[in-house]
Amino acid sequence: MTRMIFVNLAVQDLAAATRVYEAFGCKQNLQFSGETASSMVWSDTINFHLLTRDYFGSFTPKPLADAHTATEVLIAINFDSRGAVDAAVDAVAAAGGKADPRPPVDMGWMYNRAFEDLDGHIFEATWMDMSAFPGA
Repeated sequence: MTRMIFVNLAVQDLAAATRVYEAFGCKQNLQFSGETASSMVWSDTINFHLLTRDYFGSFTPKPLADAHTATEVLIAINFDSRGAVDAAVDAVAAAGGKADPRPPVDMGWMYNRAFEDLDGHIFEATWMDMSAFPGA
């Protein structure tokens, strides 16, 4: 069996959140999407499940975090090039998200920018050239 990861995230506006995730390269899986959830496929093994706050809350006895005021998780995703990192961050900003909540990091072999979705979830958009990693 292939191991997969499903990242569940609480969102205020499901349609708007879906547009932001499509902007950085996810594809919606309609089979697992509806009025309370939007399944966004990043790769064959990684999916983001955007859940309305009420629906998300039904899965946990704990109060839901407000990602605009507290960090609940940092999600790192890899892109094929530095240009793809820039394009993804710019596309998220154009779709209503926030580009660069902290300064970009350029180490030569690794390039990293961050973005926030509409609900404050932070993503680290990263490109790496491991052949240029110091000591490689």
